Amino acid sequence: MKFDNIDEIVYLGPAASFTEMAKDLFCNKYNIVAYNRPMQTIRQAIEYLDSNPNMLGVLPVENSIEGTVRETLDNLMMTKNPNIRILSEIAMPIRHCLLARTTEIYSIENIISHPQALAQCQGFINHELPRNINIIEAASTAEAARSLQNYNLTYAAIGSKKTADTYYLNVLKENINDDKSNQTRFILIGDFETEETGKDKTTLAFSTKNKPGALLDVLQVFMDYNINLSHISSRPSKEKFGEYIFIVNFDGHMRDKKIMKTIQAVKERAIFFRFLGSYERED
Repeated sequence: MKFDNIDEIVYLGPAASFTEMAKDLFCNKYNIVAYNRPMQTIRQAIEYLDSNPNMLGVLPVENSIEGTVRETLDNLMMTKNPNIRILSEIAMPIRHCLLARTTEIYSIENIISHPQALAQCQGFINHELPRNINIIEAASTAEAARSLQNYNLTYAAIGSKKTADTYYLNVLKENINDDKSNQTRFILIGDFETEETGKDKTTLAFSTKNKPGALLDVLQVFMDYNINLSHISSRPSKEKFGEYIFIVNFDGHMRDKKIMKTIQAVKERAIFFRFLGSYERED
């Protein structure tokens, strides 16, 4: 897959965020040369990509502990440009560190980070930091680290070693996440086509009529075509209480005739449908 003459690549920033690290991996993999544009929120990143052609975006989509990054999927399935889709994925190990301007861990009384990072380090926070520690949420781990310049030495942040280097912070303790196998899956998105690789997956979003058997009728399609359905999750439709949008991953690429027939059959049974991409599966 080639991406020639890309103007910009947008991602969840600021500098030294885990998403920036994933962006660098995608750029190396596909030889992407483009202007880097970090955004403060996932929604801002997708809206900017949606309004500007010839661009790519990199965003987190799933964590091995916390599950789906809802903001990414919620905004991706509602873009004005229906051709913006997932082009590639990469799984990256997440190793959190406790960062601070001080070198004394015993002086820490406040901790700042993204809600997912805080959740992933609950054991460390509960057992190795003061019981009454003040917890502050930030838009990203990198933003939390950057904000330490505005606080006194009793404040610490959770972030990566790269974050510490970028913002001139001390690493008080490494690998503080509770699950040492912690990984986050990142996606490359944009208005481009992908080719079959032989180990692909497809992602769809759809909703059905709110009546008995409607969802089962859609899922039966995958059984009829002997398609391996690897993931299914649901999100509130945000239009009516009790109505949901389902997101599914399954093996295969849309260029395969069987997959094309499967997608068409799902679309015919849905009241809302959005193709979110066929792309190489990250094993």
